Amino acid sequence: MKKYSRIFAYFKSYKSSIFSYFITIILSIAFSVLSLAMLFPFLQLLFGVNLGTTTAMKKSTNFFIQWVNDYLFAIMQQGDALHALSVVCILIISSIFLKNLFLYLSVRTLGPMKNSIVNTLRLELYNKLLSLPIGYFSEKRKGDLMSRIHNDVGEIEGSVIGAIEGWIKDPIAIIINLSVLFYISPKLTAFILISLPVMGLLVGRLTRSLKKQSVKVAEKSGEIFSTIDETLGGLRVIKAFNVEHKLKNKFFQISDDLLKIKNLMGRRRDLASPLSELMGVTIFASILWFGGRLVLTHEIEMNGALFLTYMGLFYNIIDPAKSISSAVSNLQKSSAAITRIEEILQAPVTVDDNPMGKQILSFEHSIEFKNVCFKYEDVEILKDINFKIEKGKTIALVGSSGAGKSTLADLVPRFHDVTSGEILVDGVNIKDYSLKSLRNMISIVTQEPILFNDTIANNIALGMENASIESIMEAAKIANAHSFIDKKDLGYETNIGDRGNKLSGGERQRVTIARAVLKNPPILILDEATSSLDTESERLVQDAINNLMNNRTSIVIAHRLSTIRHADEILVLQKGTIIERGTHDQLLNHKGTYYKLVEMQEVK
Repeated sequence: MKKYSRIFAYFKSYKSSIFSYFITIILSIAFSVLSLAMLFPFLQLLFGVNLGTTTAMKKSTNFFIQWVNDYLFAIMQQGDALHALSVVCILIISSIFLKNLFLYLSVRTLGPMKNSIVNTLRLELYNKLLSLPIGYFSEKRKGDLMSRIHNDVGEIEGSVIGAIEGWIKDPIAIIINLSVLFYISPKLTAFILISLPVMGLLVGRLTRSLKKQSVKVAEKSGEIFSTIDETLGGLRVIKAFNVEHKLKNKFFQISDDLLKIKNLMGRRRDLASPLSELMGVTIFASILWFGGRLVLTHEIEMNGALFLTYMGLFYNIIDPAKSISSAVSNLQKSSAAITRIEEILQAPVTVDDNPMGKQILSFEHSIEFKNVCFKYEDVEILKDINFKIEKGKTIALVGSSGAGKSTLADLVPRFHDVTSGEILVDGVNIKDYSLKSLRNMISIVTQEPILFNDTIANNIALGMENASIESIMEAAKIANAHSFIDKKDLGYETNIGDRGNKLSGGERQRVTIARAVLKNPPILILDEATSSLDTESERLVQDAINNLMNNRTSIVIAHRLSTIRHADEILVLQKGTIIERGTHDQLLNHKGTYYKLVEMQEVK
């Protein structure tokens, strides 16, 4: 049960609701027992037994039933049996009404509490995803993470949280009914207590294999999400290379595997309910035979009416016992979902915020890398990096793919934290600043424009809640975006679709540049911002970037070396180390790695 502790911990915030649920469910069960107990005087009347002289009833029932019996006896003394029968029926109806009233109130109490707990879990999971470092997602499939947030949380909602009702209500129902049964006949109830665990053991053995199958279901669901995401994101390539059949076969195979696992798990899970019912009826028949024999041989002081009432109360235990066995089955089934969610919730946050740290409100002097090394899972990415960027200067990072350029740039906004060494901004280690204030000083323009399914204005004003439309338009003009935005039917209120797919590549990039302009940061990181554009779009975007870089300290990751020839310093990286540094002309005269890269691109 330890793995469920996180779920159960949420209930601590709902103590009053749980108390209300306990009270209402106990009253509901009490009136349910009472309605069945009222069968005793009903059967007494029906069988014509003298209500005033039934010693079995006096010895075996509670005060209320005794009072009803005396009242009915007084009516019978007046010779009005139909009136007595009417009173019994009204009492039964009243008991059932009160039972269902309190049952409804218990559900009204538990329902919102369950929904709130599931919502809290989903929000906690999403919040944890936002707080995890960028490196965590490089080895995780997006579809699998989506499956954990949607499918696994849904599994917990249906299995664990749903089972809570059974774990509270059903044991109380069994305890109350067994207490009444024991009060009526200890000998017969002892036989029941021996028989009931047999049903639990048989159903329990059936559900042990559900956990392993649930893990496979969760994994296959993640694969389906990933395949759908890859398909929707790569439709142009899929169609261009005529690989629809290959993707279809892959998806069908995953779906077929998922179907087989679900069918196998469903057969075993669904077998628990009919098996428990069969066992319940078998035990019921056994008690019927055993108890009937005791009554007929007068080994217990119980007449036929009381015995039938007793059996009715016992049958009231079977459904709660079945629910408990189903709850055990559901808990086994949801165990895999909890494990997968716990993997995210317990993942270490390697980049911790420092809310009590210094607030950096302006950038005055320089950014300095001092003996910086960075490892990811024991793989050394950057080694002994040392350089300094003065305010207002531009430094460019070049090198082959995998040289560590993007990782180096990601260290400045603390997407990763250095393994050793330190990064100083104005002479202060960036870990000593609050994370929010540090990132407020930085804007990033990436190779792949990151846009959201919203209006152009809201995408430009991302993170700037109080931005006016005038300031948004001014930023768009600086980014060479205003002209194409103005031609849209809705202008700045045009929705750009999922990931900005209603815009061209150059238009998307200029919107992201306008976003950076509006933020107006002193530090700018450009990660190959023009490498995926055509010549005309590149010119427009490059002009926008030049406008953006004015009077800013910039780190530029360059693929096209023509865009960085005016950088104040160029760092050439190879396998995580700086092998050359200098201006464009200095590096050309050196005729080293940079010279060869320029020569390959035929830059004149």
